[in-house]
Amino acid sequence: MSQPPRKTLKSRLISWLMKKMMASAGASAAPGSGGGPPPWVKAMLAGGGAPQSMAAMLATSSGFEGREKLLGDAVSMAIRTLKDTTPYQHDMNDALVKMHLTSVQFAKNAGVMSDYVAHDIQTMQPMLQRLKGMIEKTGEKEIALAGIFDRTTCLYQLCLDLKSEPGKRSFTFPFSKVLAISRRIGQFDLTDDEVHRQWLKPRIEGYAAVLGVKLDISDIGSDNRVVVSLAA
Repeated sequence: MSQPPRKTLKSRLISWLMKKMMASAGASAAPGSGGGPPPWVKAMLAGGGAPQSMAAMLATSSGFEGREKLLGDAVSMAIRTLKDTTPYQHDMNDALVKMHLTSVQFAKNAGVMSDYVAHDIQTMQPMLQRLKGMIEKTGEKEIALAGIFDRTTCLYQLCLDLKSEPGKRSFTFPFSKVLAISRRIGQFDLTDDEVHRQWLKPRIEGYAAVLGVKLDISDIGSDNRVVVSLAA
């Protein structure tokens, strides 16, 4: 008579998990209380069929149900972008970085940098005023940092390694790679310091002023990172 097939590692693991679940549930049930593992666990351990598949019982929501195509398109775009290594390794923020730099270069050449910063702050008024009301209502200044960085796609898509801590946000200055390459070919003549002092820093300071919150914004550090924190 042929020997029954040996259990695979996966089947042994599932069996062990089921036994642990049964033991845990049985131990916590009072005698005569009708407790213990749910019927589908008992059925599986007894060799019977479960009312649903194992996958269905243990599955969790991805949060993308009904939006699978959107997720697929996004993943496809990420792969296509990160595969582009000519003439340099492109990052997911590449297009956003170049759009910023093109506009900032134009403002520099036309001598209207301060006007451009003021225009940017003005276009953000609907969102800033909503945040301002929340801060005034709750007294929570952390809302300013969350609103400017964590909940604003234009910031967290630009600053890919944004780190959020209570009262502080930090990130790698996002323009350095493209600026270094574009200066060599004569596309832009901006320096990191110019972009930070004349564009990025005054924009954030302008947002904070509207919100009624004082922020300390560091220079670009030796590690190429910028730190923005609530002023003491």
